[in-house]
Amino acid sequence: MTGIENLFFIGAVPGYSEQVSHLVSMLNFVRHGTISAVEKLTVQELEYLPHKNSNSIGSLLLHIAAAEIGYQAATFYNRQVNTEEKNAWGNYFSLDSKSNQEIKGHPIHYYLEKLEQVRQITLTELSIRDDAWLLDESRFGENKKINNYFKWFHVLTHEVNHRGQIRTLIREAKLDLNSM
Repeated sequence: MTGIENLFFIGAVPGYSEQVSHLVSMLNFVRHGTISAVEKLTVQELEYLPHKNSNSIGSLLLHIAAAEIGYQAATFYNRQVNTEEKNAWGNYFSLDSKSNQEIKGHPIHYYLEKLEQVRQITLTELSIRDDAWLLDESRFGENKKINNYFKWFHVLTHEVNHRGQIRTLIREAKLDLNSM
């Protein structure tokens, strides 16, 4: 990630084309907000579940990383996630009930390292793409057109959406765990 001094500036990032730089700036800003929201959480807070059908903060963090893996596959490699990726991230693509059961006892650095590993792949791949790549089109759903720029815009909004869930869970966890 670029330094905090450039966090609130969407513009040129060394090593990236003009428009890709704008995307990288936004990815950096969104990730900074996610890390700031969770970096001081305890294991107990990361595992907190307000009810049996909810997702833990830890599961949501891994889901954010898994979704990015999916978009890496789609945009950088023009494919679906492969068997290795499904095996490594399977339950976190869809946030099924197993995901909360699989993650127990991990401190925050575990989740932050996973997010960083995935993001480094994204940044490396973006550094070898140009602005024209952002506009490359494909089809999805009922034959709707979509381009790579929109796909990565979706990655950004997806993370922001889950960060909202995470912040709600943090407030609930602090209330519930402190009242025990």
